[in-house]
Amino acid sequence: MAGDVVDLIMQDHREVERLFGELERHPEKRVLLVPVLSSLLTAHSRAEEAEVYPAAKGEADESDEVAHGQKEHAEAEQLLVKLNDTDPRSKQFDKVLSDLVEAVTHHVKEEESTVLPKMRRELNEARRRELGEAFVTSRTSHLGDRPGEATKEELLTQARNAGVTGASKMSKDEITRQVVQSS
Repeated sequence: MAGDVVDLIMQDHREVERLFGELERHPEKRVLLVPVLSSLLTAHSRAEEAEVYPAAKGEADESDEVAHGQKEHAEAEQLLVKLNDTDPRSKQFDKVLSDLVEAVTHHVKEEESTVLPKMRRELNEARRRELGEAFVTSRTSHLGDRPGEATKEELLTQARNAGVTGASKMSKDEITRQVVQSS
């Protein structure tokens, strides 16, 4: 059994915070840690988008927060792409890392103060465990995915979560732009 989806998401948040600290304190580890951070954040986001956000939207009445969270995921993914493309020894890397830390920290704080507590209140334990199983399965399937390389189906899920209409007729780039501009 995977466990309560709220607890699992919060565990991922703590691991991302730990990785941020390692990246900030140990520049010599950046070459090895950036791919780990990228893989975890991308897999976490994809699993939330596919399994958790639809439940939060439909069962916990969190449509606005889900749309906002989806936009923040898209912004963080853009920063991850930039981080992966930046020399870890450069001053620019420090700036991009700082921007990413700020964006993700903001997102985590909002999610942990709104969506997750409401899911804990509104969804019974059995449902949260069911979502936990789906979240872990989805996250596992996305480990190794690279930021900025979402499939059209994944982008359409992001668009639904963000409340973007007409996405099925858009290109991948147009969907990405609309998700980032939404909410």
